[in-house]
This record gives sequence, structure tokens and C-alpha cells, in this order.
Amino acid sequence: MDWKAITRKIRLLELQTRKESCGLLAGEFRSAFRGAGMEFEEVREYLPGDDVRAIDWNVTARQGKPYLKRFREERELTIFFLVDCSASSRFGGGPESLGDLASQLCASLAFSAVKSNDKTGLMLFSDRIEKYLPPGKGVSHAMRLLREVVGHIPAGEGTDLPAALETLGRTLKRRSVLFLLSDFQAPGDFRPALQRLARRHDVIALLLRDPSLEELPRGGLMTFHDPETHQDFLLDTACPRTRAAYRQRIQREQAERERQLSALGVDTLPLSLGEDVLRKLSVFLQRRARRL
Repeated sequence: MDWKAITRKIRLLELQTRKESCGLLAGEFRSAFRGAGMEFEEVREYLPGDDVRAIDWNVTARQGKPYLKRFREERELTIFFLVDCSASSRFGGGPESLGDLASQLCASLAFSAVKSNDKTGLMLFSDRIEKYLPPGKGVSHAMRLLREVVGHIPAGEGTDLPAALETLGRTLKRRSVLFLLSDFQAPGDFRPALQRLARRHDVIALLLRDPSLEELPRGGLMTFHDPETHQDFLLDTACPRTRAAYRQRIQREQAERERQLSALGVDTLPLSLGEDVLRKLSVFLQRRARRL
């Protein structure tokens, strides 16, 4: 591995994304997420107009008159990144890969969290858990997180999304904002594990795409290789019917993934290589803030 090149890349990402985090993402960052959680503060006597749903029935029974619980919102958020680093994230039809896109997004959101004095954490996964970085604060922690995302060499090549979701659900003890960054090209049914995670945490799926892989190149008979399964297959890329069938299959798969995520109540943002992803993310967070 060329560590000098990786160091230069991290430095460039830091310079670019710290500027963006003070611009595009700064205003709507915190307001776009549901509260970090509620901490119990006190019990006080019920007053006319109070929300009856907050009544503490145990204390009310002991005192003979209604009392309610008061809570205060926790002041800091925990922003956690669950990042797919399987073989498909390292392959691209152009100069950049989905892994590069994930690095840019993590860096921007991490430095926005630093500006808001929030914690950030990271889990990298393939067909196994590759790396876990517990939530922490500050610029140095954000830089460490960025180094892991950019410089980690995965041991696995496949994708086990259900296992990653289950592991994260057992690991995170306090309510967090979870960004799931993946192309969702994964075997197995991830929906039950994601649904359980979304009940406790505020989950946002960033669905990463490489448009160059959504159309077949015009090269006649060509052999294609799946980087995760290592299977080869032959296609006639000059055949209009083959090209149309391939395009339709990709579109169906993308629509189905978005439908599955939406059905679970998970906010989803498709992001593609080559587009202004930070501006698109900014608009998404603005709309989310208004809705919440």
C-alpha cells in the first residue's frame, strides 16, 4: 500500500470537507436528526394543561394525586457510520470507486459533528466486521476515523449486511444517528435486522451508486467478473436486447432496494459518483429538518 498517497488523500479530504462542513452542512446538521435521547430529570405535581401521557402512575398512586415525569433532551448526539468496504465498494468503472464516495461523505459528516461538539463512531464491514471505532469527540478523533475509512485494507470480499446490523445493534448502548453507507448489493434478508435497529436509533441509508456500471460497454462478446463471488460470465454487449435487459434489471433492483428501505421507515438518499453529493446531502438534510 502506498501510505504516502493515502496520507495525501486524507489531507486533501480534510481540507475540502472541513470547509464544506462549515458551509453546506453547517446550518441544518443538528436539526435534521431526532433527539439523541431523553434523560429523566425529576417528578413534579401535575398541572392543568400538562400532557397526561407523562403521568407517573406509581408516584401518583403513592401520593394520592397526579404526578408526572420530566425529562430533558441529551445535549450531544452520537453520529455513527456503518460503512460497506466489500469488494464492490473498491471497484469502479471510472477513476473513483464507491469507497472514495463513502470517504467523502464520512469526512463531511464527521467534521460537521465536530463543529456541533457531537461524538462520531465507525464500523467497517464486508463479510465480517473489519473495524470498530468507538464514538469519540474532537478533530483528532475525526481524523482517526477518516484514516480508517480511507486506509483500511479489508480482509473479506463479500457482504454480510444482516450480521453487521445485528452486531451494531448489540454494540451501541445509547440512542444514535446511524448513517449506513452501502450499495446494498448483499445476499440475505437485511430487513429484520435493520427494522430492529431503526426502532432504537435514527437510521439514514446512503445508497451509493456507480452510474458507469449501470450500462453495458459496447464491446461485443465480453467476459465479466464479479469481485465478490469471483464468478465469470459471458455477455454479448452489442446485442440491443441484452443491453436493455441489463439496464432494466439494474433499475428494478435499485427501485426494489429503495422500496424495501422506505417500507421500514428508513430515510434513504441515493448518491452517485460524478454528482455533487455534498450539495445533494445538504438539500436532503434541509428537507429532513423541516419535516422533523
